[in-house]
Amino acid sequence: MKTRWVAAALSGLLAGSAFWTSAQQPAPAAPPQPKPALQPQQEAPPLQPTTGGFARGQKRAPIDPALAAHGKALYAVSCQACHGPDLRGGDLGGPNLLRSQVTLADQDGELITPIIQGSRQAMGMPNIGLNPEDSKAVAAYIRSVIGQIGSQGKPPGQAKPLNILTGDASAGHAYFDATCAKCHTSAMSLSGIASKITEPKAMQQAWLTGGVRGENSSASIPKATVMASSGVVTTGALVHVDDFLVTLKLSDGSVRSFGRLGDMPKVTIDDPLQAHKNLLPMLTDKQIHDVTAYLVTLK
Repeated sequence: MKTRWVAAALSGLLAGSAFWTSAQQPAPAAPPQPKPALQPQQEAPPLQPTTGGFARGQKRAPIDPALAAHGKALYAVSCQACHGPDLRGGDLGGPNLLRSQVTLADQDGELITPIIQGSRQAMGMPNIGLNPEDSKAVAAYIRSVIGQIGSQGKPPGQAKPLNILTGDASAGHAYFDATCAKCHTSAMSLSGIASKITEPKAMQQAWLTGGVRGENSSASIPKATVMASSGVVTTGALVHVDDFLVTLKLSDGSVRSFGRLGDMPKVTIDDPLQAHKNLLPMLTDKQIHDVTAYLVTLK
């Protein structure tokens, strides 16, 4: 009996040991999963053309071709001499409009039009004298050119120096006496001008814009007189004028604005450079070069 009990106990002990050993062994690892097949690299979606300008995502309203054509004609008369036929800068030293942050950001003339109408006169950009509608047409033409940049060739490299002294000095002298001598005399107001402005290109720019007096000279700043319906008169340097508002800088440095309704209040403007502005659209290239060739002799 005792022998049977020992055998049974030994059998139970061996069975428990086998169970404990199997419990301690890790479960068999799962078979490795097959690697997914390599997917062919997807091509990026093609770039969508932008509507004008360099900036991707920049949206502009479509430009009326008739408006752009009208602006092109106005640009050729009023802007080309300074900014060039291709907007990259002209003989008179105007900046490259294709790279201007103003023209690149303009949407509907809101940035370009104020400059055309004189907001940067202190920086050397004269008031061209175009009304708001014509100014917006010029802005539309500029945007139409910028909108084609993606399909055009790259801008040219460094421009070669231009010799603008190609005119006839004697013909320029005759033109000066007939047209300019009413306000200027070579013996007095322009005596020695070639010694003060020694670079021909700067000379040409100066006489075309009236800058021979100095861009910041008070003598070149337009003055305006505003007469209210009550008869009160206010005079000051003209800061801004349009059909609805006129703003003056008074002698004490303060700035005052007047609302306009038709002809009231009465506004009288005295612009010392108005003769230059009136003359600019009528000048031919030959006349410009002839007068420049004459002025560089006034040393």
